[in-house]
Parts: sequence; C-alpha cells; structure tokens
Amino acid sequence: PRDSAVYQKPDDAWGLIVWKAALAADVVSSSLDIYDDFYRHVHQMLSELLEQHELLVVLDLHSYNYLRDGADSDPADPQQNPEVNIGTGTMNRQFWSPLIDRLISDLRNANYLGRSLDVRENVKFQGGEFGRWIHETFPKRVCAPAIEFKKIYMNEWTGEPDRVAIDAIGKVLQSTIAGLKQSLGIVGTKNS
Repeated sequence: PRDSAVYQKPDDAWGLIVWKAALAADVVSSSLDIYDDFYRHVHQMLSELLEQHELLVVLDLHSYNYLRDGADSDPADPQQNPEVNIGTGTMNRQFWSPLIDRLISDLRNANYLGRSLDVRENVKFQGGEFGRWIHETFPKRVCAPAIEFKKIYMNEWTGEPDRVAIDAIGKVLQSTIAGLKQSLGIVGTKNS
C-alpha cells in the first residue's frame, strides 16, 4: 500500500537495514510521486487494452529468499517454501478458477531442467498490493496472479545469477501462454 511503499526503517524491510541515514522528506515524497505515476500508467494501459479485449491476464512476477539464515545455512523448510508460489488471495478465486487451475497445472507439468517444479497456491504469499489494486479496479476483467519464484535461479547472498536456470524459468513461463489464452475463453461461463 502507498502508506508503506517506501522502506524507511528495518521493520519495513524484514529487519534489513536499507539506509545508512534517515530518508529526507523530499526523497520520500518524490518516491511516492513515482509510485502514483506507476499506478496511473498501469491504469491507462489496462483501460486501453480492455477496449480491445474482454479479459486480460497480468503475470505479477516476484521472487523470494529461502536461505534467510545465511549463505551456508540450511534452506528454509521446503514444505513452507514451494519453488513457485501462486498467490490468489486478492482475487475472486472462484471466478478465475479455470485460469488459475490451468496456470498451476501447466507450471507443474513444464520441463524445468529435466524435472517438474514444486508449484503450490498461497503457501508462502497470497498476493500483494498490486494484485489487490488490479482486482478491485478491474473486477472480473483482469486477473493478476502473484507468481513468486523461490530464488533457485541465483545465489541469493551474492546476487550471482544462474543463467541456465533463468532461461529455463523463462521457457516454463512461456509454456503457460497457450493454456492461459484457452482458459480466458471459459472464465466466467460457469462462475458468473
């Protein structure tokens, strides 16, 4: 939400020290101007697209850490940390069920480096402000599942990317497009 969009103290950022000194009021203000501008632009873009299409899908991609206790620590419990978490807590899940069910199925069945990914719904995250805003602003017109990838594609402590894993994730996401398009044709037909 706007009132917590600018991290100013460790409590805002999972206990991390983000700034060496307190942010000046003008920095916070200009950051919030950028925040407002982003939402204005997204509103305009989605409104224009909705003039051409009945329904839209926005893939709200994120990533999350699972080695929070240190680079040499044991990974966080896999039962609570799927490789892909689909956050649907901000949407009308029943209305969008054909699309979300297909997305989860296609992600699970995709080839990720010779194996399947652990894909689950609302385990680690349920979706955030962007998805909430989209679903409230464009109800039953735009679906924005939050797709959270565990940082299996990089070293989360050094920032070193694994290019092979990143390319594989890109192919996994590409493999869902046909199913998403097909699902849009049946969204709302049973659940309106």
